[in-house]
Amino acid sequence: MHRRLRGRIAAAALAVLASAGTLSACGDDDGGDKSGAPTQLKLGYFPNITHATALVGVQKGIFAKHLGTAPKTATFNAGPAAVEALFSGAIDATFVGPNPSINAWSKSHGKAVHIISGAASGGVALVVKPGINGVQDLKGKKIATPQLGNTQDVAVRYWLKKNGLTANKDGSGDVKIVPQDNAQTLQTFAQGEIDGAWVPEPYASRLILENKGKKLLDEKTLWPNGKFVITNLLVSQEFEKKHPDVVKKLLEGVVEATDYINKNQAEAKTVVNDALTKLSGKPLKQDVLDSAFKEIEFTTDPVASSLTQGAAHAEEIGLLQKTDLNGIYNLAALNDVLKASGKAQVSDK
Repeated sequence: MHRRLRGRIAAAALAVLASAGTLSACGDDDGGDKSGAPTQLKLGYFPNITHATALVGVQKGIFAKHLGTAPKTATFNAGPAAVEALFSGAIDATFVGPNPSINAWSKSHGKAVHIISGAASGGVALVVKPGINGVQDLKGKKIATPQLGNTQDVAVRYWLKKNGLTANKDGSGDVKIVPQDNAQTLQTFAQGEIDGAWVPEPYASRLILENKGKKLLDEKTLWPNGKFVITNLLVSQEFEKKHPDVVKKLLEGVVEATDYINKNQAEAKTVVNDALTKLSGKPLKQDVLDSAFKEIEFTTDPVASSLTQGAAHAEEIGLLQKTDLNGIYNLAALNDVLKASGKAQVSDK
């Protein structure tokens, strides 16, 4: 992350830590305030199909049903900004990628956040101009990612390094990485200002179907059994301690939303598209929806092994200091919900 952003996050983390003892001691685990009204959860997520669990949970009223009131929502383009909001108290929980989750854990020395559920696996690709046919063709080219230090940014830099190419944080090297908003990437790709992008759905499919890009690499091919976490659910430890019942109710909503997507995919596509239209003002085309959904597995399993490996990748390319991830997961509440629903429990290994 940029030096200024690191400074803000570190300061916010200290503020969280300084207040954690006082707030957690307040108890109040009944999920409401003194008047009996349910606590309104402040929830973050991205306008991406990889965040369909959040989009469906909000749009269908599933979260509101379990929480007793609709969550106050905020949307983000990339993980570092969502983490900054979580640290500052602007949100209580957020759907976010693995690398920002790791950074949040590292910056707060394991005191500010927990991963409490998975949400999605897969759904990321490197899409390039038609004339690029292999990794060595990327020399001298510009490749976009959503934000410096986010999950896709780490993935492309690590992949390039493994293939003998440099991509430095200052933009120098064999390949110039250009962190930019995903919506902007659609424009810069169409205008020829960038040569490709390592992006999540639906942007990967849009680059292909709307802008004549081609898929050079599906990130699934880099992971065992084609599974890697692209979205998980991160919660403030402060909020988790103060409102454990609210967190459990949120997880009940996550499990129901995941079931809905997997059992009613045609309907889920419509729900997700309606939610994206509200956020962006423009619906996705049906071929984009179909393509994007095909690439993603929606699951509460956090695919923990891929997060551990992703941390090692971030360390190797200099975007993360050596970090002990022991304790980053708190899946007890999720497993209680899964067990009560007759579903298989998930692991933090």
